[in-house]
Amino acid sequence: MAGVLVLAGTPIGQAGDAPPRLAAELSGADVVAAEDTRRLKRLCADLDITLGGRVVSYFEGNEQARTPVLLEALLAGERVVLVTDAGMPSVSDPGYRLVAAAVEHDVRVTAVPGPSAVLTALAVSGLPVDRFCFEGFLPRKAGERARRLAALAAEERTMVFFEAPHRTEAALAAMAEALGDDRPAAVCRELTKTHEEVRRGQLGELVAWAGEGVRGEVTVVVQGSSGAGPAVGTDPGSLRAAVADLEAAGSTRKEAIAEVARRAGLPKREVYDVVHR
Repeated sequence: MAGVLVLAGTPIGQAGDAPPRLAAELSGADVVAAEDTRRLKRLCADLDITLGGRVVSYFEGNEQARTPVLLEALLAGERVVLVTDAGMPSVSDPGYRLVAAAVEHDVRVTAVPGPSAVLTALAVSGLPVDRFCFEGFLPRKAGERARRLAALAAEERTMVFFEAPHRTEAALAAMAEALGDDRPAAVCRELTKTHEEVRRGQLGELVAWAGEGVRGEVTVVVQGSSGAGPAVGTDPGSLRAAVADLEAAGSTRKEAIAEVARRAGLPKREVYDVVHR
């Protein structure tokens, strides 16, 4: 009979947050596939866990090559436990390839539910939680990042992003450009750790805060669009006309451009260039 693939959630901060079943699964596994074997050893030491099976690395750099090896172990009847550095495997972490391969070969896949930075940040953000979407990491290149955010300008669900600390300021600035300076958001840093911080405010305010430097693991939660106001076409004529209508109604040009960009799902700079061309 085929074995079992266990996706095991690990603490995102304090070792004491580990789910009770984690120790039993790690100690009873035939194979433990870890994103970082050194972190796994530290976690086992903190939780007083003795590993009974063999340990192999399974990270972004070797995921494609290591997946067939782990699948072979599963097909041979072994119990394979997959852990990442923090949180649930497959969620912006290695795991999807192995899960897909296991499912394709009718291998049972189960999980040890555990901490999640996505849900933790969402819960403490103070923003609407009834509907949300997870967007993972934004593209590193400015142009690709702007296009991704422009496509999300009309998204009405609360959005959750992961970000590297050294790119947080640039990411928030791009969000403010695409979604509006006044869009409510929260930056959650070092969740559940000693220096945990949740900074809430409008995107424009958070950009200024991030300019002082950000450290640690970062999760950004952004409120969705209110959906207010009629949609605007993205052709130059429609954009100019919509800006002119808002100015005639009493808005400043800056306010009008920001509102039209939001309704059209475009970066403010693009609307600005059209209006001043």
